[in-house]
Amino acid sequence: MSEKLKKALNEQINKEFYSSYLYLSMASHFDANALPGFASWMKMQAREEWEHGMKFYEYLYEAGSEVQLEAIAKPPVKFGTPKQIFEETYKHEQGVTASINALFELAKAEKDPKTEVMLHWFINEQVEEEKNDRDILDMLDKVGDSHFGLLQLDQQVMARRAAD
Repeated sequence: MSEKLKKALNEQINKEFYSSYLYLSMASHFDANALPGFASWMKMQAREEWEHGMKFYEYLYEAGSEVQLEAIAKPPVKFGTPKQIFEETYKHEQGVTASINALFELAKAEKDPKTEVMLHWFINEQVEEEKNDRDILDMLDKVGDSHFGLLQLDQQVMARRAAD
């Protein structure tokens, strides 16, 4: 594996762990605002992102490369409305998708088919991640300013995630 690709994969580990921190911070915001369903959803997302980082970690070791962990940036603590949070989440996931796609292109350029194949899982995962965010944004649009609707959606999101 090229040094350039090793460096990029190590950077992706940090991005995945940052995503986990970001979603955990969002979960804390939802918990503090009595929205346990959205908090649960974000906690599950935080766990998933940590697992994604660990997939990269394990891959590097299995491929005979060194993992170099860097400091994880501090996520924001204050957030806006649920809709604003999910808009931010969707935008963040689009950035992760772009990063995964860039890794795939780098693996192709570096003639590393093993890494290309490994990245297929992440490419497919990002399709699901973005769809989940769009689905919740669509539901939030339908709820509008209704507090009752938001509370119902909060319960629906909790039930949906528990079934995944």
